[in-house]
Amino acid sequence: MTPSIQTISPLRQRMLDDMRMRKLQPRTQDAYIRAVCNLAAYLKRSPDTATVEDLRNFQLHLVDAGSSPTTLNATLTGLKFFFDVTLGHIELMGKMQPVKLPRTLPVVLSHEEVSRLLAAAYNIKHQVALSVAYGAGLRASEVVHLKVTDVDSQRMTLRIEQGKGAKDRYAMLSPVVLQRLRTWWHLAHAQGKMLPGGWLFPGMTVLEPLTIRQLNRAVHAAAEAAGIDKRVTTHTLRHSFATHLLERKVDIRVIQVLLGHQKLETTSIYAHVATDLLREVMGPLEPMLPS
Repeated sequence: MTPSIQTISPLRQRMLDDMRMRKLQPRTQDAYIRAVCNLAAYLKRSPDTATVEDLRNFQLHLVDAGSSPTTLNATLTGLKFFFDVTLGHIELMGKMQPVKLPRTLPVVLSHEEVSRLLAAAYNIKHQVALSVAYGAGLRASEVVHLKVTDVDSQRMTLRIEQGKGAKDRYAMLSPVVLQRLRTWWHLAHAQGKMLPGGWLFPGMTVLEPLTIRQLNRAVHAAAEAAGIDKRVTTHTLRHSFATHLLERKVDIRVIQVLLGHQKLETTSIYAHVATDLLREVMGPLEPMLPS
């Protein structure tokens, strides 16, 4: 029996080509395609036949279905690409407005909680990977895609290739993190778990990197083992990195560069969770109290 070959419609192929021409990341491409497929399923016909009213009703449908603001905005972004770029019908998305995201404060660990979490990691690979996430303030995707050659012990930097926004940057490399990386490097090489110039944190085999899911599982397990009663992800370590630097009086513009933020506004959220700074502020009543 000959296996069936799934054919791609000319419309989808055109959208795929448009995204490939613009070098969109695979995850972004998948999200955009998923948004258009969801619209087609709602309409029960080809998405290129949608009208302004159809799009308005589709957004209302998503709201009524309980879609989160993040999901709604991601769907609108994908549809905007489809109608604006692939179809060239800019007017169709003209009245579609993104949903304002609620401003929530990030979860931050104390220094003591970070120490407990790292100590509770299942193995040395996970411990060092999480140490890099916290010690350099990296995103999970940036940690797992580090290669041995990205570590520059002379300049004390980590080279981050194609981070968020498809941009390269350098992250800080502290002496403590470098020492932990060297310990892991020697052990991994001795056990044949790392190739010369290969992935710094290999996954199931030396030829593939640790996945984001595996790294997040590692941090969840470590947090549970350490008895930390907070919702901890790898990104929590990045939040903690920025907050702890701010509490040590590091200039927020320096922190912006270290995190790879385009806008200072994005970094300023950490000023709201830097509790050590709040404790140092003298309230307006204090000078009025008798000594």
